[in-house]
Amino acid sequence: MTTDVDAVVLVGGQGTRLRPLTLSAPKPMLPTAGVPFLEHLLSRIRAIGIEHVVLGTSYKAETFTEYFGDGSSFGLDIEYLVEKEPLGTGGAIRNVAPALRGATVMVFNGDILSGVDLSGLLDTHATNNADVTLHLVKVPDPRAFGSVPTDASGRVQAFLEKTDNPPTDQINAGCYVFKREVVESIPAGRVVSVERETFPGLLDSGARVFGHVDTSYWLDLGTPAAFVKGSADLVAGIAPTAALPGPTGASLVLDDATVAGDARVMGGATIGRQVQVGSGATVDASVIFDDAVIAPGAQITRSVIGKGARIGAGAIVTDAVIGDGAVVGDRCELINGVRVWPGVQLPEAGVRFSADS
Repeated sequence: MTTDVDAVVLVGGQGTRLRPLTLSAPKPMLPTAGVPFLEHLLSRIRAIGIEHVVLGTSYKAETFTEYFGDGSSFGLDIEYLVEKEPLGTGGAIRNVAPALRGATVMVFNGDILSGVDLSGLLDTHATNNADVTLHLVKVPDPRAFGSVPTDASGRVQAFLEKTDNPPTDQINAGCYVFKREVVESIPAGRVVSVERETFPGLLDSGARVFGHVDTSYWLDLGTPAAFVKGSADLVAGIAPTAALPGPTGASLVLDDATVAGDARVMGGATIGRQVQVGSGATVDASVIFDDAVIAPGAQITRSVIGKGARIGAGAIVTDAVIGDGAVVGDRCELINGVRVWPGVQLPEAGVRFSADS
């Protein structure tokens, strides 16, 4: 048991890039490979012996408490602190300080799917007697991110904004280890950015800021395409979890789902509870929420189908998001990022919908 380490998970964001899915639930509570995404992260935290977890909530905060309760059924002791007004990453971390117990605080962004060795990250922090240690992941193209160069000892040299010619392929992966007193030194009650204020300020003061650098699996689940990929990678065993409600493989079919014998479910697809997948249908690398109906001959690829939605016979849904309870008519084609809001009914006339048109 890692008794002197608290885990803090920041789950207060509204997930606007994932709408309409996040109209009914916060991003960390969306069904991802069969369970809320947050459950996968908490399973990894519990696996290294951390039991005390503080969730920094805001948007639809009640959904977290309703599902996880005090955490005891997950082998955890979970506390909740609600952020009443947006405080930024640093402000959100400071907001949970009253609930901290240990000398070391491990902070997670609640929408990052990562394969980092969490025990190794803690070891790096302890070995360097660091004030803060950041998980830094090497990416093939760092131009879309700010970069974080380190010296030969792993000590962080700077926090750099996006540039077309970054000096390193190391980026901030959104997981940190703090000494508790550093968390408590963050100004309270106002907006604070750890990336633009806290971390640069620590460097300026001579604090010991180190990077734990690796090339582990890493994915920000902020977009529909990333959400679908992350879920599929969890199902396939590419991304680590101890919460998958079934064996890893080509697909995950949950309890009470009905899949026709000649339907094809593949690519890490998840079929939710009480879903019906009709004859000749294909579900590839997609996430089908509970109670949805995929009619015969429909083809679903890299898409999310909301709870209780119905996809008509012969419909083609590719790279799309279908909201809860929506209806897609027979032979309709939805492609290229189309998003259908909850409850919307599309005509049954074989119409083609594209976000590009």
